[in-house]
Parts: sequence; C-alpha cells; structure tokens
Amino acid sequence: MTQFDKPRIFAVGGAHLDRRGQSLVPFVPGASNPGIMREEPGGGVFNALRLAVQRGISAEILSVRGGDRIGEIIAAAIQSAGISDGSVVYMDRPTPSYTAILDECGDVVAAIADMELYELVLPRQLTRRKVRDAIAIANAVFCDANLPSEALQRLTALAGERPLFALAISPAKVPRLAPVFARLTCLFMNRREALALTGLGPQAKSAELYQSLRAAGLAGAVVSNGGDAVLAFMHGDAFTISPPAVSEILDVTGAGDALAGGTIAALMRGAPFDAALREGLAASMLTLKVHSASARFSQHEFDSALAQIPEATALT
Repeated sequence: MTQFDKPRIFAVGGAHLDRRGQSLVPFVPGASNPGIMREEPGGGVFNALRLAVQRGISAEILSVRGGDRIGEIIAAAIQSAGISDGSVVYMDRPTPSYTAILDECGDVVAAIADMELYELVLPRQLTRRKVRDAIAIANAVFCDANLPSEALQRLTALAGERPLFALAISPAKVPRLAPVFARLTCLFMNRREALALTGLGPQAKSAELYQSLRAAGLAGAVVSNGGDAVLAFMHGDAFTISPPAVSEILDVTGAGDALAGGTIAALMRGAPFDAALREGLAASMLTLKVHSASARFSQHEFDSALAQIPEATALT
C-alpha cells in the first residue's frame, strides 16, 4: 500500500518536549526522591499520530514550536515518524513542554504543562490557505484540547462533514471542547476528565456517566479508567471492555494517546467501533510496558496483545 492509498488524517495540537522524572523509591511528597529523568518528543496529538501511522494511516500535523534546540528535536521526530509537518516556527519563542513527576509505579503524581505558545498562535494558524487545502484532502480531522475554544470551533467549521476526533488532554482543558460536542465523532478522555465534564462524583457508575455525557451532547466517546473497564459509546451503542492486567507497568505517559491513535486508525480502516477499541487497547497496553510515550512494536507483538483484549460487553 502506498502513502496515497492509505486513509489520511489531518491533526492540530500538541507536539512538544515531554520531560519525566520517576522516583526509584516509594514517592514522598515534599521531599527529594532518588530517581531518573527522561525526555523525548511528545504531545497528545503527536503521540496518537505516531501510533496511527504504525497502524496504516497517513497523517499531517499542524502545531507550533519555537526556534530553539527543542524545536529542532521535535521537527526531526515528526519527520522520523513519517508524518507530514505543516507546523509553524516562531523564532523568538520557546517550544512548549510538559514536565511530569512519576512515582515508583510509573503513575503521575504532579505535572506542569508550559503550553502558552499554543494559546497565543494556534488559532490564527487555522486561517491559512494551506490548512484549508490540507483538510480538503483528508479523510478525517483530529485535535486536542491544547487549542483554545475559539480555535476548536474554527477547526470544526473547516472539517465540514469529515469525522472529527478529539483528545481531552486534562480535566482543566476538556471543557474547551464543549461548544463542539455535537460535531465530535469521538472524544477520548479518562475518567477524571469525564467527571470534570459532567460534575458527577467519584462513585458514579458507568451507566450514569454515559447518560450524563450523552446529555451534554456527545455522540461518541471513549472513557478510560486505568486498569478498570473502559466505557465507550457511539450513536447510542454503549459498551465496556475490561482490559487485562498489565504486569510491569513502566510508565503510564502516552497510554491514553496510544488508545486514541490505535482506535482512530482502525476506524479509518473500516473496523466496527468495538473492534477498533480493542485495537486501541492493545496499543495502549504495549505503551505501558516501555519507557516511552510512543511505543514501537512488531505486527506479531501487536497481534499477541490484541489476542488478550476481551470482547465488548453491552452496557446495562
């Protein structure tokens, strides 16, 4: 299959530097914890696209970065991933970054997102003729909530009738997507982000969450919940899938992005929603097992992971 035969997705959002410090001992807040620092190119949309490209999708990204060393690293990573780069460089600005502190189990205990450049300049980039031309040849559009609400609404208008996928990014940012809920094909989020949207308490059942998200105007969503069952629905078809336990989780960073990228790629290749979500969960499981937000794996490794993902169960 050539690049031109593959389904094509146009994405707008985060492509920046991820820094992660992981404690090597049980994490103690307010203290100096022995650990190790790692850094690599990341960003919600970028991580998901790298996974989607592995799964047979052609992609182009629009992001913004600074004219610094980090910006050069991000540009090289986009090229290496086989993703067309429509991003804009601002020579007088630093490239956005995300810094997380992980406990000894690989779970995030604190994080800082330095994303001001996205806020300042991404909306105006969506007025460029090149963006309209790129969307015109795409089969689907993808975004994350690093974009301010104004930009998300503009992108929705540009997408027209194409499938539109979105990543929630964080409880603080996901409300930005509310004005475009009616146009989203599927919103990928975790349970904390879903609760932030609905105002439900932490003990809310999956059925309550589903009803509340539907009432908010969402036609489709995937709500992950760590190692617990994933809630998914699209146009009234609601179900859950309980992922298998993952031994030796090394780092949770990027697992949700991989879930989105794998699911979107499968949907664009024509898979039913439940089968597509199983592929997304397989990709997420493989990502949990590496010290990287963007796992690389063989077809055999992917097939082995997919075989461990159970079938969907209808939501009752």
